[in-house]
Amino acid sequence: MTSDQKISLIVITYNRPDDMLELADNIASLDHKLLLEEVIILNNKSTQDYKPVEDYITAHPEIPFRYSIAEENLGVARGRNFAAKKSKAPLLVFIDDDALFQDKDALVQIQNIFSEKGNKEAGIAAFRIFYQSTMDFQQNAFPHKQFDERKNWHQFDTYYFSGCSHAISRTVFEKAGYYPENFFYGMEEYDLSYRALNEGFKIIYDDRVTVLHKESPSGRLTNKDKLRGMWVNKTKVAWKYLPKKYFYSTAILWSWQYLRKTGWNINGWSRGWKEIFKIPKQEKRYPLSPEALTYLKKVSARLSY
Repeated sequence: MTSDQKISLIVITYNRPDDMLELADNIASLDHKLLLEEVIILNNKSTQDYKPVEDYITAHPEIPFRYSIAEENLGVARGRNFAAKKSKAPLLVFIDDDALFQDKDALVQIQNIFSEKGNKEAGIAAFRIFYQSTMDFQQNAFPHKQFDERKNWHQFDTYYFSGCSHAISRTVFEKAGYYPENFFYGMEEYDLSYRALNEGFKIIYDDRVTVLHKESPSGRLTNKDKLRGMWVNKTKVAWKYLPKKYFYSTAILWSWQYLRKTGWNINGWSRGWKEIFKIPKQEKRYPLSPEALTYLKKVSARLSY
């Protein structure tokens, strides 16, 4: 990535006007704002008042904000796709509306990550995510299951990324496609990751960019429907891209996870299995190439669930 290539910064916001206002101010405070081609803010058909955000945007014409309101709640994947297709820059940076960049040099650091010779094949970059309230790692946003081993590593190749904040080269979307639009919530990052790996891109983690997430360390309340969607979607991803043994292991192990986290909600568990039984008939398989499978082995990917 050369120095004259710019960044499209994308935020999908829903019913968090106060958080969005703070993030807009955080973006405005960043150094090297000339790197910004645009800041796309998509209001995902929120039901709360976003006038303070709109007023802030109007008051700061020096920041290339592009604010729009979706005609319906597009969900996470469709919302990101909608915004990405309207963006212009070679590098797309996504950040959740309840997150902030810790350091003012985040934009130039993102550019540095993609411009280094050793990252020539990098298509996606994952960042370090801390809980804002405690300044501790958000482990469930760390892009590898070997957290204890890798948490102090400054950079490494990996096989998926966190949706909270990440950067994607436009060429990934051009070659691998966009987020799966039938994933309303959860695991869409895995689906895109495997397609990117299949196109020869690599995914990297780099701690030069730190994002502060306002999510509580105790976690958000588990929504049974969302958890079931995550279970079904992760199983769907395994069916589409991985050897079949991982489809079965993912379905079974996630089913136990669902029961444990929902207090043995049998009705939801049954609905989940009904959806999973349909996957082989509804979803085509796109097995990863031998090269991509070798990459997964090299980066110690956990595939069984």
